[in-house]
Amino acid sequence: DFMEEVPGHHKLYVLGMVGRQYFGKRDVDMDGSFHYTVQKPTMHRARLITEEIVRAFLERELDEIHIVYTQMLNAMAMENVNMQLLPLKKTDFNMKLPIEIPADIYQEEIVLSPSADVLLDTMIPNYLTGVIYGCLVEAYASENSARMTAMQSSTDSAKAMLKDLSIQYNRARQAAITQEITEVISGAKAQKRK
Repeated sequence: DFMEEVPGHHKLYVLGMVGRQYFGKRDVDMDGSFHYTVQKPTMHRARLITEEIVRAFLERELDEIHIVYTQMLNAMAMENVNMQLLPLKKTDFNMKLPIEIPADIYQEEIVLSPSADVLLDTMIPNYLTGVIYGCLVEAYASENSARMTAMQSSTDSAKAMLKDLSIQYNRARQAAITQEITEVISGAKAQKRK
């Protein structure tokens, strides 16, 4: 839906075999280098993904970067989330100090070592790696929850089916026993009459 709503060229970095197969059959630009599974997410994998998307963003291959993943709300409900990763929005870092400090108190110059650029160049990729890792874990948890729910539903259906089949079998068995008893009694009555 997002690709249809927002005009322009879209490039997909798809994780998981099902997603690659789905988008491979469609007319979309899909990066072929992300041959990662969604099973067992790791920080290393999140770092590799971050390095690739930050590189593409800095080299102006991409104007915006969004991550679409499944977020688990509870054991029965999940939702698709579309989160913008880059460029960062001001609201991503909207933090307030517990006490407001007037600007005129600062009389001396603050010198950062290393520089602010170096700090941001380190912090932003680390922040993105953490966000991507969190998304991978959420998606993996959602997938496992869906599997668990499906297996529980299958187990409950199988138990109900076994119960119904057991009742039908017992009825058929009881009918066969009743039939045999009836035949024995009828045979015994016929013998008495002779």
